[in-house]
Amino acid sequence: MDTILNKYANLLVKYCLEIKRGDQLYVNTTTLAEPLVREVYRVAIAAGAHVDVNMEFREQTRIFYKEAKGKQLERVAPLYKTAIEKYDAYLYIRAPFNLMENQNVDSKKIKIKQAAHAKVSKTYSKRTGTRDLRRNLCQYPTMAAAQNAGMSLEEYEKFVFGACNLYKDDPKKEWLKVRKFQKQIVDLLNKKEKVTYKGEGIDISFSTKGRTWINSDGQTNMPSGEVYTSPVENSVNGIVNFSYPAVYMGHEVEGVTLWVKDGHIEKWEAKRGKKFLDKIFKIKGTRNFGEAAIGTNYNINKFTKNILFDEKIGGTIHMAIGNSYLQAGGKNVSSIHWDMIGNMMNGGEIFADDEKIYDSGKFLFV
Repeated sequence: MDTILNKYANLLVKYCLEIKRGDQLYVNTTTLAEPLVREVYRVAIAAGAHVDVNMEFREQTRIFYKEAKGKQLERVAPLYKTAIEKYDAYLYIRAPFNLMENQNVDSKKIKIKQAAHAKVSKTYSKRTGTRDLRRNLCQYPTMAAAQNAGMSLEEYEKFVFGACNLYKDDPKKEWLKVRKFQKQIVDLLNKKEKVTYKGEGIDISFSTKGRTWINSDGQTNMPSGEVYTSPVENSVNGIVNFSYPAVYMGHEVEGVTLWVKDGHIEKWEAKRGKKFLDKIFKIKGTRNFGEAAIGTNYNINKFTKNILFDEKIGGTIHMAIGNSYLQAGGKNVSSIHWDMIGNMMNGGEIFADDEKIYDSGKFLFV
């Protein structure tokens, strides 16, 4: 474990965040990730960085929302604010104690907190979009995440580390291969203006004119393995069924189907969890799409109810309702960004300017 965590830390610090001497790095996680934090700290300090760490304890957020009132809810932590506005790099390590511990907190208090963070959140989106703030989101295996994925902790550790290429002799070299492979895809897509997804329950098209397809090669998310863009907001038309469960804020919605006209989601259905979907669609900006993407990581071959991994499953597409990506040219604004995933392995096709470029989970030109 010590060896694999040292490889993980080196990958995060040197490849994902590209830390150099004098950089200021902010690390945010929970106390469960202390073994990985130690190694990240070691590697980053050796590289000459200045490192600050915030580690949340069990049920910290739940306790806050239960007890906090007034100005407490409106406060933005000074170190976090400074990190987002001024630091060079930000590492967020997911290491949950209990994935459901915040499910029943007061939604009104959450809205107050979100409103207080609006300015900082806007700065975060802008700086991460240009990599002025080099951000990476990654996972440390915990029992809660393993149980949620339907695995033992040992199985989940192997899954996480395998998805990150940490069992390879040189993980960075493997991610550079991913970058090279996906560059061929984004280079082609960025020459096209219209994309269509077709599959079981899927027949949806959108314009990408003036937008940019982005090569997600592990620097922003670890693991990664996807290409994505923000479609032209009023151009999305058709029907899309998401065969994988859609998970958001601890809520699971199954069998989601959306009907879309001129970018606006006019109708929706779900086999389970529709009431939560109804609630989300009342929030500003959620009835438009902020993202369209294609997963390419074939080391991730199991659905784990963790979007960091699930959206990258090789042979899938996903679309996100809500907030767009500034770096892709997107203009839709929302407090929500919810990725929903569809399977393309069984006859799914993708067309770019009416040219077939993808069949049953594989690109035809690379």
